[in-house]
Amino acid sequence: MALVCLFATSNASAQTKNNTLYTAGHASAFIGGLYDAVYPYSKVLKHGDFGLGAPDKLDGEVLVLDGRIYQTQSTGKTFEVNPTELTPFTVVNFFKAQKTALVRQKLSKKDLFSSLDSLLANKNGIYAIKITGSFNFIKTRAFPPVKKPYVPLADMLPLQHFFTFENIKGTLVGYRIPAFMDGPNITGYHFHFLSDDKKSGGHIIELTTGDVTIEIDELDSFLVDIPQTKDFEDFDFKKDRREEVKRVENGKKD
Repeated sequence: MALVCLFATSNASAQTKNNTLYTAGHASAFIGGLYDAVYPYSKVLKHGDFGLGAPDKLDGEVLVLDGRIYQTQSTGKTFEVNPTELTPFTVVNFFKAQKTALVRQKLSKKDLFSSLDSLLANKNGIYAIKITGSFNFIKTRAFPPVKKPYVPLADMLPLQHFFTFENIKGTLVGYRIPAFMDGPNITGYHFHFLSDDKKSGGHIIELTTGDVTIEIDELDSFLVDIPQTKDFEDFDFKKDRREEVKRVENGKKD
């Protein structure tokens, strides 16, 4: 059994008015090529201290941890971002663990997600998930910055840069978003990584766990901050982008 210890830490104070997933932007629009940033991180941080997203013009990957923003570029460089900078798409919440589980064996990404499924009982629940500890193997990716005319993110897959790490300590920041939130958000599991030394990160492609602690925060509402731009007004939402999202999440060209 992969989960050797599980205990609840929830209490009345954990359920607060801030128990909300906040989405700055719209996932389908972002996946479809709306990469110009419109939301100051300072505004995003008013809605959460934990989350993930993308930087302006797709210049890598973004992670929010303990109220600080980190960006990993396609060069592999990872650094803290000034809150005055902008993002086209980021999701955050105020993280407070309600359940904690300890894992003391090697798990692939697939096995890890299966173990998480056993913990996340509400199939229509909104879950924020923090996983900290040691990882035997991590593979991440980041996209290079782009210029107009923009193309959908799935068409950018040949340009993504991959990074691999062995025996590294760090944190996975992510979510499991239910199917009914598809469109404005990326449904299913979605994780970004940040090493303990804050020098490595990116979107998770593959992994093998070592000893890790899983913390879970179930949210009870969500808020979508719609872009007030001409590009968003003209965006075609009729196209089904579910297969594109799967390819982008897995980093696979086809």
